[in-house]
Amino acid sequence: MKVILLKELQGKGGEGDVIDVARGFANNFLLTQGYAVRATKGNLKQLEERKKNIAKREEVRIADATALAEKLNAATVRVDAQVGEEGVLFGSVTAPMVAEAIEQQLDIQIDRRRVELGKPIKMVGTYEVPVSLYRDIKGTVTVVVGGGDQMDEESAETVEAFDEALEIAESPADETVEIDGQISEGGTVEAEVTEIEE
Repeated sequence: MKVILLKELQGKGGEGDVIDVARGFANNFLLTQGYAVRATKGNLKQLEERKKNIAKREEVRIADATALAEKLNAATVRVDAQVGEEGVLFGSVTAPMVAEAIEQQLDIQIDRRRVELGKPIKMVGTYEVPVSLYRDIKGTVTVVVGGGDQMDEESAETVEAFDEALEIAESPADETVEIDGQISEGGTVEAEVTEIEE
């Protein structure tokens, strides 16, 4: 059955394209969801009259999708997950999680169905994930998967210094404690504690 698309149908075409599809698919989805109209003589005639306007809109869509693809190609997003031994994730990173990370970190809304992840990610690492934008235009975003509970080196050093200060403060009054070459008597210590960013 031939229909005229009113908007992009991923993998099939865009506005104004006349495509041949199964009758059930046309009747149960395309026509009812506003994706297409029947390719009748009257509708085909209207299509001819609207072709210039459709072509202008198509140019804008292609330009927008190309610019977005370039932005994604240059971008990196991070997805935090719980990590077990040897970098294996508890659970996995899925396409909706990648789409959410893109929206939150890049302020770009992407339909999760357009994130071509294939299989869910189950290991810590860096992955190149294709994103279908419009027709055959795709961008590839770099996704860094890591543990949300992992700290950078500076934060780890701050925690270690805090633990050492706590050890001194909790020592008995008559005990002398030496940490990093500094001696504290009577459980007194001057310590500078910085806030740890989560």
